[in-house]
Amino acid sequence: MNLFADIRALVVAELEALMAAGVLPPGLDLAAVAVEPPRDAGHGDMATNAAMVLAKPAGQQPRAIAEALAAKLMKDPRIAGADVAGPGFLNLRLVPGAWQGLVRAVLVEGTGYGRSSLGQARRVNVEFVSANPTGPMHVAHARGAVVGDALARLLAYAGWNVTREYYINDGGGQVDVLARSAYERYREAHGLSPEIAEGLYPGDYLIPVGTALKAKYGDSLLDKGEQYWLAEVREFATDMMMEMIRGDLDALGVRMDVFSSEKALYGTGQIEAAIETLRGLG
Repeated sequence: MNLFADIRALVVAELEALMAAGVLPPGLDLAAVAVEPPRDAGHGDMATNAAMVLAKPAGQQPRAIAEALAAKLMKDPRIAGADVAGPGFLNLRLVPGAWQGLVRAVLVEGTGYGRSSLGQARRVNVEFVSANPTGPMHVAHARGAVVGDALARLLAYAGWNVTREYYINDGGGQVDVLARSAYERYREAHGLSPEIAEGLYPGDYLIPVGTALKAKYGDSLLDKGEQYWLAEVREFATDMMMEMIRGDLDALGVRMDVFSSEKALYGTGQIEAAIETLRGLG
């Protein structure tokens, strides 16, 4: 039960009746007719723009259309008042029983209230959060996670087959910077002073990564050029960062269906093919 949709259906039905009676010209397009909450709650429960959007195609003054529509709507037992405002907006007040019936429907349907088959099980991919795996999530990432998850849940509730995707940006230069930063924490774990040069990540969150690197590799990576350790440390540190991010998402109650790696696309030709497709569309 959607009371706004129900009242819009009533408005459309009465407009069609006005067309059938010759008060309005036949064949008017009613797609733009809306029933929404008024900007000022003191004006009523709902408002419709019907007269405003139909005035030009009907060749009539909007107030005349609004007054004719108001007279028709007042015959419905759910309508307590239909007042024309300004140039032709129509404000509606509903009888208390209309709202009480809505509450009853909500209580009866419980968690199923509002669920629909609008999406018809069509597949939709919602890609969100996708924070670079170079550190813990911050408040802006959390905001994106909550908004994206809410959107995914609404789509699923409305009948879409939703996939929630986290796109891991693990193929760019930022993960090389992560690896170099983690390596300095690895050196620190061996009692050496970390050299956190400008451009590296200085956060203490990488100290456990350095400790974990020491536990896995011992001192075998010390005093070696990055050509010997960059790839391994990059993967190791990225995995630890993603483990941290997954934990934060879990604490928020956000569950991803797919974690897609940017790096996994390299060398497959898929990126180049997508670029060519986009160029063709241009």
